[in-house]
Amino acid sequence: MREYADTILNHLDRREVEYADVRVIDWRERNVATKNGKVGTISSDESLGLGVRVLSKGCWGFAATDDLTKDSLAAVAAKALAIARASAVAKKADIVLVPEPAVVATWVSPFRTDPFSVSLEDNLNLLLRADAEMRAVPGCTLAEGSIHLRRVQQLFVSTEGSVIDQTRVITGGGIEAYCFSEDEIQKRSYPNSFRGQYALKGYELIEEMRMVENARRIAEEAVALHKADLCPRGKRTIILDGSQVGLQIHESIGHPIELDRVLGTEANYAGMSFLTIDQLRNLRYGSEIVNVVADARLEHGPGLGTFGYDDEGVAAQRTDIIQDGLFTGYLTSRETAATIGEGRSNGTMRADGWARIPLIRMTNVSLLPGDWKLDDLIADTDDGIYMETNRSWSIDDRRYHFQFGCEMGWEIKGGKFTRMLKNPSYSGITTEFWNSCDAICNLDHWKLWGTPNCGKGQPSQTMGTGHGAAPSRFRNVSVGVAYAQP
Repeated sequence: MREYADTILNHLDRREVEYADVRVIDWRERNVATKNGKVGTISSDESLGLGVRVLSKGCWGFAATDDLTKDSLAAVAAKALAIARASAVAKKADIVLVPEPAVVATWVSPFRTDPFSVSLEDNLNLLLRADAEMRAVPGCTLAEGSIHLRRVQQLFVSTEGSVIDQTRVITGGGIEAYCFSEDEIQKRSYPNSFRGQYALKGYELIEEMRMVENARRIAEEAVALHKADLCPRGKRTIILDGSQVGLQIHESIGHPIELDRVLGTEANYAGMSFLTIDQLRNLRYGSEIVNVVADARLEHGPGLGTFGYDDEGVAAQRTDIIQDGLFTGYLTSRETAATIGEGRSNGTMRADGWARIPLIRMTNVSLLPGDWKLDDLIADTDDGIYMETNRSWSIDDRRYHFQFGCEMGWEIKGGKFTRMLKNPSYSGITTEFWNSCDAICNLDHWKLWGTPNCGKGQPSQTMGTGHGAAPSRFRNVSVGVAYAQP
């Protein structure tokens, strides 16, 4: 891998190049899925290629290839430089990078069990056992399960002297039970919706999930939802489970703090942002108990946003995003950091493969835990609704107005769960919602959730992000608007 990177850099005319870096990526993935007692999907993919960024005449050029012959490497180096030259014709200002020290390092994510050491047969056996448990429940009409494994080795080499060899092992999976009855579909997912839970772990994550042991329960809940009352409409106190808080963070905090969106240089998939630069250290984003960080360090947890170094060779860091409710930080790159008066990038540039240029992406954007036990929080709630597991989401292109639906809810009366509710939903305005937060559960209930499918860019890139969260309470929220019957 080092030979490929050096060949690229040696073909660049250093008199024309202000900066350049090469990422050589060796990638392997396995996807296994089952559906109603049968094999749904089995796929295995491998890829080896490289991408080169060149800064020349104040503009970026990028090119990539999986043809690693000498002639091809010379051609891709020339192409990246030619694109930078062509871009300079229309530039408004020169791109300037904030300083970053050279790094020579090797970093490997920790894991107990190499996920690729577990046989495909064992993967299928586990999923089919969970599938059988779900279908054993009368009324369960569809059962699905999946396991996803990935290993990515990346070598980063730059003209500034950085040489970083980094390997990340990612595991994920989950199960889903559906019940179709009387023109209505109800669904329950475990341990989370939309492909389950993902982490920077080995196969031990799959074992920790205990999918077989939880399969019958979620199928029973999917069936029971058909007989449940519809979520009432009106202004209510709500408690969101940790996974739903994680998605709320992703959509109403994570995307708007991406500084390229704020500056208008990126708007694909998720639009721009209401968080203009004048609001930094001035906006009351949430209540005083709301503290949010962006933390890519391993000590924060094995999240999908955890790494040793980003795709500009910047070390993983912790950045305070919201402190005691005050908005205090963006996600930055070496190009954008100076815009907000920072002398260094906080290390959030990532690409989803060798054929894509790095973009500012969420790392682990997490709500820090509070002081409450969940049982005490429910007991302290006289009249409210507990909502769990996301079902749908919608938010405007500046990340300000939103509406979310969940798979299941419970009405709370007098500090106790009373009745199951189907189709619970809530809506609001980002800053009003976070300012209504008056309780957050403690570290015992805090979990780093993995979101494997965050989209951004054109051509599109799918990136994994992490969101640490615990169940949290919000007052005076509009509920019951998404699936209300006429």
